[in-house]
Amino acid sequence: MALIDQNSSGVFVISVTPFDEGGAIDWDSLDRVVDFYFEKGATGLTVLGMMGEAPKMTQTESVAIVKRVLARAGGRPIVVGVSAPGLAAIGELTAQVMDLGAAGVMVAPPGSLNTDPAIHRYYGQVVTQIGDAVPVVLQDFPLSTKVQISDEILQRIIVDYPSIKMVKHEDWPGLNKISRIRAAEAAGQRRVSILCGNGGLFLPEEMARGADGAMTGFGFPEMLVNVVRLMTAGEEAKAQDLFDAHLPLIRYETQPGLGLAVRKHMLARRGAIASPALRAPGAGLDARAVTEVDRLMARLQTRLKELN
Repeated sequence: MALIDQNSSGVFVISVTPFDEGGAIDWDSLDRVVDFYFEKGATGLTVLGMMGEAPKMTQTESVAIVKRVLARAGGRPIVVGVSAPGLAAIGELTAQVMDLGAAGVMVAPPGSLNTDPAIHRYYGQVVTQIGDAVPVVLQDFPLSTKVQISDEILQRIIVDYPSIKMVKHEDWPGLNKISRIRAAEAAGQRRVSILCGNGGLFLPEEMARGADGAMTGFGFPEMLVNVVRLMTAGEEAKAQDLFDAHLPLIRYETQPGLGLAVRKHMLARRGAIASPALRAPGAGLDARAVTEVDRLMARLQTRLKELN
């Protein structure tokens, strides 16, 4: 299995974890959704991310999920979220998934970090714990983690810890952060890959600022793939038209606390998973929301026909 590096690009879809109505992992649906993501053009996948309900898994389940996905992925790169409150847990899970063939691990900062020196020291501790041969994705998602990583400290982390190969950019507003990283690289700082999250909400602008692609999820992952492809090819107008057609659903999915239920509902409607169930604690959509999402999905199909 190839490892991610500073030039990794494309779309690494954040995979959902399918459950049945009783909360057990639906292994058949996990196989099906992995196939679905790759059929829609994904470069790789990220499992056990925040939208994969990672905190609801046992350690044994986490390892089993990674093993199953790697077996299904056919050698394509799989990044594993290993964020945890303690470094020992991060180190243990990292060792297990890298031995299985993962392409790298993703680590978000714990919410207890409230100063620049603490953030910088934490990522040094992570690298020491897991070893500097393991490629790391730094997840910069302050809307969820409540940890604000400044441009200055992010660049210090990039310089000081070369095994951090990728930044998962989810700051909001944060487009200038991408521009500043690329400007620092032009001035001699080492390169990092930048893949963007936030459900693709700012994907055209992020690509225009110098992002290498996306690391996020959406009920229509082919939109992410094609927007990245078109932006990379310089076809910005076509990319924007395609993005705009999906924007009502992206907007609906961006609702805090509801987004995963919306995403799972869309994937279930599309046959990628058997059930939209979330593992407790977590609830699905009510009847009114289901009607709204279904209406937006039908409207999308009309818009796509108009584009074609």
